[in-house]
Amino acid sequence: MGGNRQAGIEWRDGRVPVSRRFDDPYFSTRDGLAETRHVFLAGNGLPGRFAPGFHIAELGFGTGLNMLAALLAWRRAGISGPLRFTSFEASPMPAGDMARALSAFPEVAALAPPVIAEWQTGARRIETADLRAEIIIGDARATLPHWAGRADAWFLDGFAPAKNPELWGEDLMRAVARHTRPGGTCATYTAAGSVRRALAGAGFTVARRPGFGGKRHMTTAVLGAGG
Repeated sequence: MGGNRQAGIEWRDGRVPVSRRFDDPYFSTRDGLAETRHVFLAGNGLPGRFAPGFHIAELGFGTGLNMLAALLAWRRAGISGPLRFTSFEASPMPAGDMARALSAFPEVAALAPPVIAEWQTGARRIETADLRAEIIIGDARATLPHWAGRADAWFLDGFAPAKNPELWGEDLMRAVARHTRPGGTCATYTAAGSVRRALAGAGFTVARRPGFGGKRHMTTAVLGAGG
């Protein structure tokens, strides 16, 4: 369960990476950056909730697009100190594929070279002047329960629940809740009933919101003070 397999990738239209294992794209074929901003940033009330020391955690690092979009928003918000970002990834993408995928989004691609350079060396702790990132490699069901941190916001960005159900199960959503600060939030592109029930069962107050692009709904959730 804790294996580290490298991502197997095909390219759709020469620009969108698609997982061979899950037959699912890493981001929206319509506009991956716009999707990230709609689902993960706005879905977590960002950048409005940013404050010094803010910590984002994520299931599914993929191309690094979500992290870099959050970092761009952090810079534009002018928050002092570094953004803290922790991501859990079972199948890390090769640096060359990451650079190719991010090149479709010039705004974030401009931030990517220091991250990709570190990634290429095998580093999974990446620090810059305004970023403190750790990408924890392995099955999140095994790694997340042992993580010592607690996040202010979660990006739940595994492959589709129908194709990657292990990243959306009740036990894992309970682990997410245990590693969320009271009043913390999470957001995801999926509105699958099983995911919404798992989040509610973990102590989140769950809401359905308009999705991005052709997706009718997405999910946001807030952890109560007693969660």
